Amino acid sequence: MSLRIYALICLLLASSGVAAGLPELIDKIRPGVVGVGTSYPPRQPNVKGDRVVYLATGFVVGDGRHIITNAHVTGLTLDSENNQTLAVFSGRGVQATAHPATIVRKDEEHDLVLLQIQGSKLPALQLGDSNAVREGQDIAFTGFPLGMALGLYPVTHRGTVSAIAPAAPPSAHSDKLNSVKIKRMRSGFEAFQLDATAYPGNSGSPVFELTGGRVIGVVNSVVVKETRETMLARPSGITYAIPAKYIQPLLDGVVSPAR
Repeated sequence: MSLRIYALICLLLASSGVAAGLPELIDKIRPGVVGVGTSYPPRQPNVKGDRVVYLATGFVVGDGRHIITNAHVTGLTLDSENNQTLAVFSGRGVQATAHPATIVRKDEEHDLVLLQIQGSKLPALQLGDSNAVREGQDIAFTGFPLGMALGLYPVTHRGTVSAIAPAAPPSAHSDKLNSVKIKRMRSGFEAFQLDATAYPGNSGSPVFELTGGRVIGVVNSVVVKETRETMLARPSGITYAIPAKYIQPLLDGVVSPAR
């Protein structure tokens, strides 16, 4: 057997092993993926008659009572007069459980927020080393692209990291800049560009590696996309993700690592 054929066989076996392990990884990841939104008391819906409003996907970290999602989804003004509260939704199908949530810390520069929930602990996902991510690496992300319209049914998309590039590239027109974009340009942080399609409901979804399921990024369907595509006449279908290394500062001194 030639060396070239041997190498090809090894490559095929390795790739099939990753593919064969994806169903098991999804089973591992899915319980730690949650919906993030708002909730009204059971007998006190809003003016539209809705008791639950879906905003984004999130995922459980640390001690099982903390959630990571995109910061921009928590910027809404709550209807306190009618007891609307921030909430996290766990479970699957139409029997989702609402957990009252509060904001613990927020990082607007990287569009991340740490929430804390009340009630029982949820299965936490483990964070990986986003500094070790390479272009061409296989990944997957799980979330709720269609929200909770038909119930809480997590969907997994698979793809690759197609590029690692600045979240805010230089702009040729100063009128395209604002204070947040300028801050991102100065900080120089990089985001992952993915070749898998994400939808608005996927904001906050965990991006995980296929060799263990550790989270290496957070899908961002709004802030990074708007910042990077300022110069485009029409937004692209490209998906972006914030590296997971920016999650740790939110957890430091507040949340114990997942075990």
